[in-house]
Amino acid sequence: MNRFTIGLFMHSYARNISIGLLLTLAGTQGIAQRYNKALSPTEAMKSFQLREEFRIEPFAVEPNVLSPVDMAFDTHGNVFVIEMGDYPYEAKPGNYKGRIRLLRDTDGDGKPDKSYVFAESLPSATSVLPWKDGVLVAAAPDILFMKDTDGDFKADIKEVVFTGFFAKNSEAQITCMRYGVDNWIYANNHGQGGMIIYKQNPGAPALNVSGGDFRFRPDRGLFEVESGTGQFGLAIDDWGHRFYTQNTLHIQQSPIPYRYIHRHEFMPTYSSELNISDHELEMYQKSATPYWRQLRSDRRQAAYDSIKSGYKEYARDHFTAASGGTFYGSDVFPRSFYGSIFTGEVAGNLVHRDVLKSVQGQPAFVASRDEKEKDREFLATTDPWFRPANFYVGPDGNLYVTDIYRQHIETPVSIPEDLKADMDFSNGVQYGRIWQISPKEGKRRPTVFPDWSTKRPEELVAFLESPDQWWRLTAQRILLEKQDKSIAPLLKNMFLESKDARGRLHALYTLEGLNMLEAELVKKALADREAGVREHGLLLSERYPGFLPEILNLTKDASPQVAFQATLSLGQFQSEEVVSALSEIIEKNAENSSYRLSVLSSLRGCSPELVKLLLKNGVFFATPSAGKIKFIEDYAFVAGSRNGKDDISGLLGVILKTGNDYQIAALTGLTKGTRRSKNKVNMDKNLVKSLEKLEGAGSEDLKRAIAGLRKVLSI
Repeated sequence: MNRFTIGLFMHSYARNISIGLLLTLAGTQGIAQRYNKALSPTEAMKSFQLREEFRIEPFAVEPNVLSPVDMAFDTHGNVFVIEMGDYPYEAKPGNYKGRIRLLRDTDGDGKPDKSYVFAESLPSATSVLPWKDGVLVAAAPDILFMKDTDGDFKADIKEVVFTGFFAKNSEAQITCMRYGVDNWIYANNHGQGGMIIYKQNPGAPALNVSGGDFRFRPDRGLFEVESGTGQFGLAIDDWGHRFYTQNTLHIQQSPIPYRYIHRHEFMPTYSSELNISDHELEMYQKSATPYWRQLRSDRRQAAYDSIKSGYKEYARDHFTAASGGTFYGSDVFPRSFYGSIFTGEVAGNLVHRDVLKSVQGQPAFVASRDEKEKDREFLATTDPWFRPANFYVGPDGNLYVTDIYRQHIETPVSIPEDLKADMDFSNGVQYGRIWQISPKEGKRRPTVFPDWSTKRPEELVAFLESPDQWWRLTAQRILLEKQDKSIAPLLKNMFLESKDARGRLHALYTLEGLNMLEAELVKKALADREAGVREHGLLLSERYPGFLPEILNLTKDASPQVAFQATLSLGQFQSEEVVSALSEIIEKNAENSSYRLSVLSSLRGCSPELVKLLLKNGVFFATPSAGKIKFIEDYAFVAGSRNGKDDISGLLGVILKTGNDYQIAALTGLTKGTRRSKNKVNMDKNLVKSLEKLEGAGSEDLKRAIAGLRKVLSI
C-alpha cells in the first residue's frame, strides 16, 4: 500500500471515529491543565540547557518586540525585526498584521532601549535585508524596498521591487533573503509557483519560479530561478555554498545551480536536492510532548497498525518543524564553532547544530553532529513555548535567536477538529523574545558599532579582510552600492597580496561588482592555494573561452567542490576536448547522482559523441553498475526527447555492442524520451535494423523493452 492510499485510509479512519467518544476518553480537563502557561523572560532563561561554553540572555523582549521571525543589523547599529503577527492564519486584506520593528541602543550598553514601528500592515512579512540605507523586505506576494528619509524611524518610501510570489501559506512563501559573496541576493521560495514581475523594469519578461528558489541582483536588474526548495532557513558559507531548511529535513543542499540544469530542455525528471545530514531525523528534546500531538500520533499509529503498513509515527524526538538554518561565520565563538549551521526546531523547543565536512568524491557536504553533541542538542529547554524560528550572527559575533514564543506553533489545518477545540492558536501574540548567545570566555566585540556612513572607501576595503562574515559582506555590499571605482587599485592589491583567502575572494567580487574584473585576476584565482577561491575562479572563467585548459585541469582538483564546479563550467564550452573530459568524468563518478546530472545537463555531455567515446574507451561498459545503468537510461531519455539526427539510431548502434542491462536501460530511456519529444522526425533505416538485431538474441526483458519503443515510434 503506497503513501497516497494510506493517506486516504487515514482520512476516512479519522472521520469515522466518534469525536464524542474521543473527548470522553481524553477527559474533560481544560486548557490550563493540558497546556503550560507562558514563562517570563527571566523564568524562560532559567529553563535553558545550553552548551557549557556559552551564556544566553535576553536581547529584546515584549513589548518592544512581538512575534519575531527575522532580524538584521544595519550599518548604523539599528536592528530591523520582522514581526509575523498574522501567524498561523492567512493574512487578510485590509487587516494585515505583519510589522517591521526598528530597535535602537541609545545608551551604549549593547541592548536596545528604543522600539519603533518602522512599517506595519504588511501581508505575511518574513525577511529583511539592509540595502542602500533602507531595507529589502520579503512580504508575499512582493519584495519591497523601504526607507526612512526624514529621520523619524518610520518608512516613508515603500516601493515594490518584485511581485507575483505565492502568498497563501505563510510557511511556504518567499523568505530568507541573504546577500552572497557573488553579489547576488538569494531567497527561499519553497518551490512555489508564481509569475514574477520586476516592477522597476516593466519590459522584463515575467519569470516562472515554480519548482525552485529565487535569486536577484538589484544593482544590475537581474533575477532568476535558483535550484532548491528551501522553506524557512538559508545558510550561505564563506564560499557561497547554500544550505537550506525544510520542516522534516533540517539541512539540504543543491550542489547544481538551476542555470546549469536548464542548459537544454530535454532532461528527464530529476531532483538536484540532497539531504546531507548523516544523523537522520533524531533530535534530543527536553520539553514534554504536547497533549494534542501525542493523541494525534496515537490515532495515526493505530490506523497504520490496523493495515499493517509498517510505518512508525513519532510524537517527539524527531524533526518535524526545523526552521532558520544559519551559518556561523565569526571568530568570537571558540574556533571549533566557526562554520557551524544552527537550526531551530520550533516543535521540539531546541537549537540543533551541524558541523559541515567535505568528503572526497562528493560534490555535496556532509552535516554531522559535533562529538560533544552526540546525545544532546546545542540548546534545549523544558519550556514548550520557546519557538526558535530563526537566527542571526550580529556584527559583535554573537548568535541571536528570534523566538516567536507561542503556545502553539502548528497551523490549525494540521490538527484534527476535536483536538483543536480548546487550542488558542493566537495565544502568544502578546509575546516575543530575541535571545543573545555569547561565549563565557574569550574575545568580546564592542557593543557600540561605528557609523559606517563616515567611513572612507579605503576603510571599507580593509573590512573585506575581517574575521567576521557580517563585516566582510556588509563592506562589500556598501562598496558595490557606492560604485566608487577609485578603489580598484586597493582591491587588486588585496586580491594579489592578502594572506586571508576570504579577503582575496571578497576583493575579487567587489571588483566584479564595480565592472572592473580583469582576465588576469581570474586566471590567478584559478590557481589560488585556497579551494574556495579556485571554485569561484571557475565560475568567473566561464566568461573567458581562453581559460578552457585551466578548467580542464581543475576537473582533477583535490577539492571535491572545485572538481565538481570544473565539471559544471566545462559544460559551458563546445570543443571536442570537452567531450573527452566529460567521458572520463562520468567513467569515474557514475555512481554519484549529482555528477550524472551535471554531465547530462551540458550539450556535449549528452551528445551522440559521448556515448560512442565511452564505448571506444572500454572502461564504462566493462562492468555494469547501478549508477552506470541509470546514466545510460537518462542519456537515452535525452536522446529520445531531443530526437535529432542519428540520436536514436546512433545510440542503438552503440548499445548493440554492450550487455543486456545497458541495452534494457537505453531502450527504456528512449521509450520515455521519445514519448515526450516534440520533434517527430522520420526514422532512418538503421534504427529498424538495430532493433531487429537486438531482438534476435535478447532476453525476454529486452524484447519487452524493444516492444515498448516500437509502440512509441509506431514501427
